[in-house]
Amino acid sequence: MNWPALTRYEGARICCNPEIWGGIECSYTRVRDTYGDQLDFCGHYVRGIEDIELIIQLGIKSLRYPLLWERYGSLADDDPSWKTVERELSMLRSSGIKIILGLVHHGSGPDYATLDESNFPIELEKFANCVARKFPWVEYYSPVNEPLTTARFCGLYGFWYPHKKSAESFAEILLKEIKGVVLSMKAIRAVNPSAKLIQTEDLAKTYSTKTMQYQADFENERRWLTFDLLCGSVKPGHVMWNYLRWVGISESSLQFFIENPCAPDILGLDYYITSERFLDEDTSKYPIALHGTNGSHTYVDIEMVRVRHEEPRGPAVLIQECWDRYKIPIAITEVHIHGTPDDQIRWFNFMWESCLKLNESGVDIRAVTAWAIFGSHGWSKILTEPPGEYERGVFDVSNGQPMSTRYTQYLKSLILNPNITNAALAEKGWWEAGDRYLCEDNAVINLL
Repeated sequence: MNWPALTRYEGARICCNPEIWGGIECSYTRVRDTYGDQLDFCGHYVRGIEDIELIIQLGIKSLRYPLLWERYGSLADDDPSWKTVERELSMLRSSGIKIILGLVHHGSGPDYATLDESNFPIELEKFANCVARKFPWVEYYSPVNEPLTTARFCGLYGFWYPHKKSAESFAEILLKEIKGVVLSMKAIRAVNPSAKLIQTEDLAKTYSTKTMQYQADFENERRWLTFDLLCGSVKPGHVMWNYLRWVGISESSLQFFIENPCAPDILGLDYYITSERFLDEDTSKYPIALHGTNGSHTYVDIEMVRVRHEEPRGPAVLIQECWDRYKIPIAITEVHIHGTPDDQIRWFNFMWESCLKLNESGVDIRAVTAWAIFGSHGWSKILTEPPGEYERGVFDVSNGQPMSTRYTQYLKSLILNPNITNAALAEKGWWEAGDRYLCEDNAVINLL
């Protein structure tokens, strides 16, 4: 099977609708010495092929499937766990579903090659080569999911291992992850020269008051680092080159990415209700728990959706910015919201309609992905207290077994008919409601 073609005839662009993909929330995080495995929390390891059968019945075209380094990297070739993976991948392959293998998903690496060790990239390369030799027919890979997000949570905010809180640690961790991607794809392509990289990252943007604009400007440059490094564009003169050198990264470390570009074949963009942020130095309007500092100003960092404003925002705006910057095909690789099945229908439809309109205008969007097929645990507290609160996904496994919901049926119908409607769409989602704002004082925020 090939990706949907973008055909040109006499200057006119004939575009296909995006495909609908699926993905299993599979974060494998470490907090101090406690590990959190989403696949364990949702019961996938127990149900195994039963889950795969349900996924096949959805009718999706591709699946983001986790083959995680921390779980499989130390296993012998004859370990039964490999046989389980082989069986599940064979079922998916036989059904015609394309597989996108993920090797590290917010993980910090196995004990012998963690993010605070220099051997992380090289050892990941070895694991990637092992996977490619076991499954030489797999074409699509995401070796490291959301490197920038992981580097922030591990190296800047200290939420996950190795719990560092400095700009230098953030940069060092990010470069290890990106180097791991480059070396992994090199190892994979040594086995399968046609292998393609689908690089995922949070589709983020920061807005602010006039006072905090300098911080927003910095974060809006930093958000592109994953793709810029992989494309080999972080060179002298690039804003982030100067920043990375300033925090202590050597010129030779940055030169590696210039000499070894590994531009993604598909940009995998993950967009959540929390992806767009707003910075406000008037902390008196907000609970003290939201107050923070960058050393120069004390301010709050809140979801943009909670703020009254007139500045253009939303997934369509951000996707267009990404397309204009890279002109690389795009897939929306995670679409998920915590809420009722009707909320989930409205949110997916919101993303779907945004992508259809962008596709018609010339943006090459290949797919929209229903994420967290079996739900997720603990994201309300950033996976720091496993297993944490459960959020239903395409299926609801709150009782231990996957149960279909109205959202499940909506997705199945949408896959068969991209123009399908649904009763839930008669009402707006809460993110469009007038009572969503954090405080009424936001009505007078100066965005200019």
